[in-house]
Order: sequence, then C-alpha cells, then structure tokens
Amino acid sequence: MLIIGTAIGQRESMTETKPIPGLALPRNDHALVLFSGGQDSTTCLAWALERFAHVETIGFTYGQRHSVEMECRGQVRKALAQMSGLSGAEWGSRLGEDHVLDLGNALHHVGQSALTGRSPIEIGQGGLPTSFVPGRNLIFLTYAAALGWRRGLRRIVGGMCETDYSGYPDCRDDTIKAMQLALNTGMEAHFVLETPLMWLTKAETWSLAHSLGGPTLVALIEEETHTCYLGDRSQRHPWGYGCGECPACALRAEGWREWQAASSA
Repeated sequence: MLIIGTAIGQRESMTETKPIPGLALPRNDHALVLFSGGQDSTTCLAWALERFAHVETIGFTYGQRHSVEMECRGQVRKALAQMSGLSGAEWGSRLGEDHVLDLGNALHHVGQSALTGRSPIEIGQGGLPTSFVPGRNLIFLTYAAALGWRRGLRRIVGGMCETDYSGYPDCRDDTIKAMQLALNTGMEAHFVLETPLMWLTKAETWSLAHSLGGPTLVALIEEETHTCYLGDRSQRHPWGYGCGECPACALRAEGWREWQAASSA
C-alpha cells in the first residue's frame, strides 16, 4: 500500500495501480519547490511538475558539508525538463526559474551541526543526531514563502518526511502545520505547504518516483541526485552515489532494496 500526502495533515492511500491523488485536478496553481538536488526533493519536483501549471525551484547554500548536492541541481532540472509525466504533459513547459539563496555560514555559527562542520555524525546527548541543523527547515520555509509572496507562488513544496525521518523535529507534520499558520498570519497570505512524502517510507518514495516518471525518473535519481551527508561521489552503488555508511546513505539504500524486493515479488 502506497500512501501519498497532499496538503499537510492529509493522508490518502492507494495501490500502485491507481492514479496518484490530486494529479487530475486543474493545473492553474503555481508552486515553489524546495530543491536541494537530493532524492527526496527531486521526487517532490517531479510530483509538482505533474500537478501544477508553473513550478519554480529554490535552493540554499549554507556551508553544508554535502555541498555536492547543490552541484547536482542543474543536471537534474535539465533532465526533468526533457521528461513527460503520467498525464502526458511535458514537464519542461511547466518548469520555471531556479533561485539559489546564499545563507553564508550563518547556520553553522548558530547551530554547530555535523552537517555544517567536520564532527562525526552520531546521536547526541539530547537524542537528536549531530547532523541536525536547528531551525533549518523553518528558515528555508520562511525564505521560500517570502519569495513565493513576491512571485505569486502560493504552493510551497518540501520533502519533509515523518515516516523515515532521522529524528529531526523540523520534519514533523505538526511543525509544518504550525509554519503554514505562522507564514499565512505573518504575511497575510494563503500559502499551502505541500509535503507529498510526509507519510511515505523511503521504499514508497522510490515507488512514487516510478509512478511519476517510470524507469527514466528512477534512473535519473539513481545517477544524478545526491544524498550522502559526507558528499562522497566516488562510490557508485545500485541506489546511487555515496559513502554507503552515513545515515542518509543507509536510509536511501534500505529503501531502494525494499522497493526492489516489492517490485519483483
């Protein structure tokens, strides 16, 4: 059973043979996707391109250890622009401008995370992984909403996930709900924060990608996206590049294996 999230707080279930909920709706909405160049954000971008009339992307540099992820963005966008989705629509006709915001080293100075420094990635004293960057998604969503407000992009799409998440509190559904309320109140706007992966396991995220773009999209995610926290692009695995040891690699690899096993059953 594949569970697809639409707007925050909603859960819809379907089998892999049924249409993805919401994709037959009128596509006159404009969206902004938080796009890092990783597996989850690439899947979200494909989901948005299939769903909305116009889609722009936003990425952030913040001194992250795995900055190679940002280097993957251009190739992924270029490849997606050449693809068509379930509806037969050409995604390139819907893909709009890309925005990259440089946050400098502010998050490193404030958060002192293993994701912005060189300390080992492990479970910290408070039970959170040392890769947790305090407030990162809150900051990203605030910048995205400010840009969306100016450009008329009222649907903000993010790859936050509570099912297979790494213990990050800013990935929780309750956090996203609270952010939607705060952004709409503070900007007198009507943003909808879309989290299509919120209730999916990593295996179901692979399945969603296959449902959206078939083997072509899966191959693109395997070859061109990056997830590894250490920024390792020297080792190629069946599921893509990475060190194969960090939590991000382990989660991506296990999800890929589970999806492959389910697909061949």
